[in-house]
Amino acid sequence: MFNSLRTASSLAQRASLVARKPIQQQQKRFLNIHEYLSVKLLREYGINAPKGEVAKTPEEAYEIAKSLGSDDLVIKAQVLAGGRGKGTFDNGYKGGVKTFSTPEEAKELASKMLGHNLVTKQTGAEGKPCNAVYVCERKYARNEYYFAILLDRKSAGPVIVASAQGGVDIETVAAQSPEAIITVPVDTKVGFTQDMALDLAKKLGFTPKGQQQAAETFQGLFKLFNEKDATQVEINPLSESSDNQVLCMDAKLNFDDNADFKQKDVFALRDFTQEDSREIAAAKFNLNYIGLDGNIGCLVNGAGLAMATMDIIQLHGGKPANFLDVGGSATPEAVKAAFEIITSDPTVSSAFVNIFGGIMRCDVIAEGIIAAAQDLDLKIPLIVRLRGTKVDEAKKLIKESGLRIFAEDELDTAAQKAVKFSNIVKLAREANVDVKFA
Repeated sequence: MFNSLRTASSLAQRASLVARKPIQQQQKRFLNIHEYLSVKLLREYGINAPKGEVAKTPEEAYEIAKSLGSDDLVIKAQVLAGGRGKGTFDNGYKGGVKTFSTPEEAKELASKMLGHNLVTKQTGAEGKPCNAVYVCERKYARNEYYFAILLDRKSAGPVIVASAQGGVDIETVAAQSPEAIITVPVDTKVGFTQDMALDLAKKLGFTPKGQQQAAETFQGLFKLFNEKDATQVEINPLSESSDNQVLCMDAKLNFDDNADFKQKDVFALRDFTQEDSREIAAAKFNLNYIGLDGNIGCLVNGAGLAMATMDIIQLHGGKPANFLDVGGSATPEAVKAAFEIITSDPTVSSAFVNIFGGIMRCDVIAEGIIAAAQDLDLKIPLIVRLRGTKVDEAKKLIKESGLRIFAEDELDTAAQKAVKFSNIVKLAREANVDVKFA
């Protein structure tokens, strides 16, 4: 239910279906920021959250815990992935969210988290680096709720998703108790009104004393969602304390990449250490790249052709190493950059270029292929299938280059050759034999 509402790119979703395997890391069309930065944004909008600060050294964690003046605190690893509490660090330490009571404990816990990769169900085997920890008050809730604002394609606008069953995996709640989920489509021309907010607070079961603050919190979150070009605002749990305070206990905020030109302050919060370096490089050239777990590098134009290419590779017993769509306006420099990204993956044992020239001219692709083969000193076999606009000129360029590029006209034949060459290179690597195709 919620996956269909979230605005992760349809490209990544469709590619994952074609690959039939879990994606190591998906390219998304939204910016994801750390929890402590999300909480800071919430406070700017007058939204209540437990007191806390970020620490990047064990000593800073000690000082923050001391300054909070409480013996009931929480330390959270700042890693952009779900399941932190059940994760394991690469040093063997288990759990990225821990409760503690003294500054000395804060220092000890921080030393076990900082500088280590945290592996969760969402990070892949390598995990993600923990460069900061968030030290904050531990609050006890009378009730816990779930609240989110998402973009819904069906209603073509924002939708409020809420539940009285907060603090747990909301997908599980939706699957097991769908009646516990409240959805409220919002007309952007009208907005999320006070009456709508109060009505939702009552339906969720906030106490009479807490309903007004809950409604104000809902409206503040919706204002943040609109003004900051968010694609998702998720609070889980949203709690009401014993003294009727409404608190955002955990926050996940995502922002539309298309808004980076007008949301400079938000996009300055981006943490590149949490992202795939190949995806970062691809974005600089407007390439759509998704890393997969195979060994045949793919360079294609158009999402549909890219998915068909991955399918036919798997049909012949191979596994794609990536989804890479160069689009319809790539330059020779962008094509060369695409090859640099593909070959930066040490598991890639062959490269398959499949281009149908419409808007994208085949000769431009050929120029990029030749430049890449010459400048990068490719050590893997390169199979190229070009059809469409300027294909004859492209074939001529490849032929006159004198490079060992395997050109094929038929997709099936080209895919078979990519798989066979990949198997040869893998066998040679295992036997420590140097095989050259140039």
